[in-house]
Amino acid sequence: MSDIVEQLAQMVGPEWVATGDAIADDDTHDEALTGAPVRPLAVVRPGSTEEVRSILAAADAQRVPVIARGTGTGLSGGARPAPDALVVAFDRMDRVLEIDTANHVAVVQPGVTLSALDDALAPHGLVYPVYPGELSASIGGNVATNAGGMRAVRYGVTRHHVLGLELVLAGGAVLRTGGKYVKSASGYDLTQLVIGSEGTLALVTEVTVKLVPRLPHTATVLAPFASLEAVTAAVPPVVAGGAAPLILEYIDSLVMAAITAAAGIDLGVPAAVRESTAAYLVVVLENAHADRLDADVEAVADQLAGLGATDVYVLPPTAGADLIKARERAFFVGRAAGAHDIVDTVVPRAAIASFLAAVGVLADRHGAFVSGCGHVGDGNVHLSVFQPDHERRASFLREVFAAAVDAGGAVSGEHGIGTEKMAYFLALEDPVKLDLMRRIKAAFDPHGILGPGRLLGPGLVDDGRQIEPPA
Repeated sequence: MSDIVEQLAQMVGPEWVATGDAIADDDTHDEALTGAPVRPLAVVRPGSTEEVRSILAAADAQRVPVIARGTGTGLSGGARPAPDALVVAFDRMDRVLEIDTANHVAVVQPGVTLSALDDALAPHGLVYPVYPGELSASIGGNVATNAGGMRAVRYGVTRHHVLGLELVLAGGAVLRTGGKYVKSASGYDLTQLVIGSEGTLALVTEVTVKLVPRLPHTATVLAPFASLEAVTAAVPPVVAGGAAPLILEYIDSLVMAAITAAAGIDLGVPAAVRESTAAYLVVVLENAHADRLDADVEAVADQLAGLGATDVYVLPPTAGADLIKARERAFFVGRAAGAHDIVDTVVPRAAIASFLAAVGVLADRHGAFVSGCGHVGDGNVHLSVFQPDHERRASFLREVFAAAVDAGGAVSGEHGIGTEKMAYFLALEDPVKLDLMRRIKAAFDPHGILGPGRLLGPGLVDDGRQIEPPA
């Protein structure tokens, strides 16, 4: 293995290769709450597509596993190393290569963060609308997991905004998929196949993303409800009402109390209302024109009052922005409170109330405490799970994910499978589908070096070595 480390130093420069104690602690894990950090064989930071090509060609020739890393904000262990693997970290490849205002696209390297892209687009009056809640996340990481976020109810998720990719395959071949166009009927859509593949098919070295106009006016409507069933029942009429919400979130009363306390926010909701509230519906609206936004706010507020809200509050602009920022930090508030795992399962939005009722029954059975919030407009449920016993928690999560699948949903809505949800995914997914996925992976990565031990299970290289997921 020392041979490949020496080769890497020659390829990218010795200052961009770390081994042993020189590996930064941040490079040994992502933000998943489970799983211990792992120190890999080496961490290499390429600065160009050509360097990535050379790295993968050498790794494939020597059958060395490779794990891609963006900024490490993932929540499923996808960027968590394996002891004998190379971690290819993309934080040096962080340039916005082009902003094409005529075609409303940007071309970026995978290490560009959402905040950096937003800063670059703001002077042009454009925005990349996928906001998964952590603006230090990289575009490459978003592509890997098909990241979503609160704005998905209006704008969709990552796959709806990625038009093309530059990819490096396991053997070092470089190819481009898609381009600056929005439709194609020309063969298999390799762009969409790679999005959400969690670094197991290819490494992404360039991304072409679709942009939308940046609308200058926003408003936040907060509606407390006495039951979660009432919240979810209100969602379809709001979606169908024509206002096209930018954000449509439910936040249960426990999470609301925690995130507002952590952020030091007072939303002005009277104590008597808070005490009678089971969950809140947060509706954020946007428009290019202030008067039209005002009309939409009034219509949505009247609609929510008629749908059983205890009261309706149109928050001042600062309070509204602060609430959304606090909601984006819900994961960190849960972690600080001692949550042992985070669930991001997804079900049809009409099934959220019945699914959460089933979760409550399961929590009682397994001695777990659960609180949550979620993108109620698209059925994505986030739950903080408090159960310190690993076996009891695993049994509980297995039944929670099974309930989501039975409801017509999936194990992960936006965080990905990684290493930490892999066992549940493999147990609950259709075996025929898993077999097809493995055959697709074999076509892209014949020696199984890319992302072994995550998503689809242990990797098998052609010398017979089994690459197990980290313990």
